Amino acid sequence: MRKWIVGVVLVVVAGAAVFLWSRGGEAAPRAAVFRGEPTSAHYDPIATRALDPEPLTVAEIFPGGSVTSGAVTLTVKGTETLTDCAQAVWGSAEGAVAGCTQALRARYETPDGRISGQFLIFNLADSAAADKLVAAFGSGGFVRLAPGTPAGFDGAHSWAQARALGHYVTLSWVGPAAPEDQVDLTYAQVAVDGLSLTIQRRLLL
Repeated sequence: MRKWIVGVVLVVVAGAAVFLWSRGGEAAPRAAVFRGEPTSAHYDPIATRALDPEPLTVAEIFPGGSVTSGAVTLTVKGTETLTDCAQAVWGSAEGAVAGCTQALRARYETPDGRISGQFLIFNLADSAAADKLVAAFGSGGFVRLAPGTPAGFDGAHSWAQARALGHYVTLSWVGPAAPEDQVDLTYAQVAVDGLSLTIQRRLLL
């Protein structure tokens, strides 16, 4: 499964199936490089909240104090649980979170402070709603910056990945903590996006 995540990120790096945006005129920063993935039959056992009714918990989604890929480690700087999912998004994504019961969010930083990232998971009614939210992230809406994100976070050089996983949507977002700081985001993106794997446990319940 780790190879699957690495492969997806390398596709993003290669520029396949990505959207390139500028921040001009936007209400809030968004990722410069974005990839969105609809759900698949693999997640049919959790295709609806009725099939998977237990709420998400911070301990379940963020089981450790850090995430690592390769030589890059990011440490968690804060977590939160939102019952109003619209607080975590803007633009067309606000309408797409109708029926969302919770959004969990964590903010991460590398020890040197040069890379900042966040991971979110949204608990939606069903897989159709999840696909709709991923599509909204790709056209006219996005997530808001987590509280405590460095003021200089460079969205214009950041990367994000959104996945619909049954009735959930995950979004990982990493970028330079200072404007135009040239940092390699590859392993940081793999590390933060790896938190998506925690939802696989729900397929076994």
